[in-house]
Formats: sequence, structure tokens, C-alpha cells
Amino acid sequence: QVQVVESGGGLVQAGGSLRLSCAASGRTFSIDAMGWFRQVPGKEREFVATIKWSGGMTYYADSMKGRFTISRDYAKNTVILQMNSLKPEDTAVYYCAADTRFGPLTNNPSFYDYWGQGTQVTVSS
Repeated sequence: QVQVVESGGGLVQAGGSLRLSCAASGRTFSIDAMGWFRQVPGKEREFVATIKWSGGMTYYADSMKGRFTISRDYAKNTVILQMNSLKPEDTAVYYCAADTRFGPLTNNPSFYDYWGQGTQVTVSS
């Protein structure tokens, strides 16, 4: 089992920044990649970015490139999502998830096995 816990959400004005953290625990050796997704009520979960647990290869949704950066803190078993130039449309619950397949990086939430409880990000205009 892998446990993931998100933190760092909150309220920010448009143009501002937030830094989300995702801490992994348990059988972390079984993690191949960690991804961030987001969801607003009534819509499907949307892929944001993902990173290989070892090696640091990354993959972003096109709409997030240049504003969001995903990175790995190896000492803390944590994945960071740095979000800059935030827009009101970035408002959502942000989820972190672990992929244990050991395959290519993917934007498909179905391939992620372990999910956190989510953290709310609200961007005011």
C-alpha cells in the first residue's frame, strides 16, 4: 500500500502563486510515477502533470506548460507542484496520485492506483 497526502492549497488572487506538496509513505519503492490532477464539480478529473519517481522525467498537460512546474524532493519522498500566474479557471480540487505500473508516463487517471484526499485551490479574480 502507498499513502499520499496533499497539502498547500488555499485562496490566492489571480496572477499569484501556490506551491502544492504531495507526501508519499508506505511501500514507496513500488511507485513509478506521481501525478497531479484537478477536478471541478460536474467535470471530469483533468490531468495536470506527472513525474517519474526515480529519474525525474516529467510530462505536462499542454495548458499547464510554462506556468506549472512539477518536481521531486527525494529527501522527503515528496512531489511538488509549483503553480505560477494562476487564473480563476485554475480553481479546483487538486489531487495527487501514485502510479505503480512501471510504464510510460501517462495522463490517464485510470492508471493511477493510490490517490490523496485532495486540496482545494481557489483563485479569485
